This record gives sequence, structure tokens and C-alpha cells, in this order.
Amino acid sequence: MSPIKQFQVTFDCAEPERVARFWCEVLGYVVPPPPPGFASWDEFNRSLPPEDQGSAFACVDPSGVGPRLFFQRVPEGKVVKNRVHLDVRVGTGLVGDERLAALEAECARLVALGAVHVQTMVADGFNESCIAMQDIEGNEFCVD
Repeated sequence: MSPIKQFQVTFDCAEPERVARFWCEVLGYVVPPPPPGFASWDEFNRSLPPEDQGSAFACVDPSGVGPRLFFQRVPEGKVVKNRVHLDVRVGTGLVGDERLAALEAECARLVALGAVHVQTMVADGFNESCIAMQDIEGNEFCVD
């Protein structure tokens, strides 16, 4: 069996482009170029049947290291907690007050983008601090 070389993380959502652009801002990701033969994603989108227009969007790590994020429109809304979530790693290597300050600064930046602060979990001697949040459609993620 050959090892997996790449993977993408897929989000079910109501507004794929809006959620993708939010995550571009969170992670420093970019929207990839449109398919060959199209000058823009809008042009590509207009070429699709009406029922498929706006049904998907993606963003990528410009360095090519991180996974591709794919956003697909689904008819149902979010009703339960995610079983998988992203951890936005901004406090790696930091501890105590220095870590908490870095997490809180990132939390404030993300709230300004439309994220929701859910809970700050302060270091307890075993686990370091982290902040639970929700993206613009209520998907849980952590600032870690």
C-alpha cells in the first residue's frame, strides 16, 4: 500500500465562497487560479448549470505545505458539534501568560473577521491554554 501524499479537508456549509474566504484570512491561504480556459472563478461559475452555481469553493496554502480546504454547499444546516475540527496553531512553543496573550490576540483578530469566541480554557498544570471558537457558519475550531 502506498503512503498518502496529500489530503484535503472538506467543509459542508451554506455559502462555500464566503466560508472559504473567511478561512483564507484565518490561515493566510489563497484562492487557487480558476480552471484552464476561464479568466476568473466568476466566469467559471457562470458556465455551470444554475443549480450548481456557487455550490463549491476551495482555498490552498500558498506554500503548498498545508492541506487544500474544500467547501461544498449542502441543504441542511449545522445541528451538532463537529466530529473533526481545525486547530489554528498560534501558541506553539509558548507557555503561561505569553501563550495566553498570543491566543487572545489571534482570537480578537478572528472575531473581527466574523468568528465567535466560545470559551477560553486557561492552563491547568496539565494542558496549556486554548480558545474554542466558531467560524462564520458555526463550525467549531480552536486557537491553540
